[in-house]
Amino acid sequence: MPDDLTMPPAKALEEAQRLLDADRPFHAHEVLEAVWKASPEPERELWRGLAQVAVGITHLRRGNTRGAEALLSRAADRLVPYETETPHSIDVKGVVQRVRELAVHPENGPVTLRLTI
Repeated sequence: MPDDLTMPPAKALEEAQRLLDADRPFHAHEVLEAVWKASPEPERELWRGLAQVAVGITHLRRGNTRGAEALLSRAADRLVPYETETPHSIDVKGVVQRVRELAVHPENGPVTLRLTI
């Protein structure tokens, strides 16, 4: 991914989902991180949380369950304030639920995650 990647939220979610589905969570993280860095202040923590989810999944894939648990828990906490809004049709409640499940039971993979409703 280029360092100066810019995408509108809908396109970034589509690309991040494609990368997650292809078992490339670190690349999904890079897409989500690009949106996080470019997003307006009210949405920054949403995109930061989604980027952390992707890194947490990366840790799971690499066998670092302690790192995954910490990142996934932090990501879920960061996403909770957005649960009632569903910005950009993001399934925040569903993501939080799946991420919390993975943080507690990482063995319940494979990691599948739908970002949008």
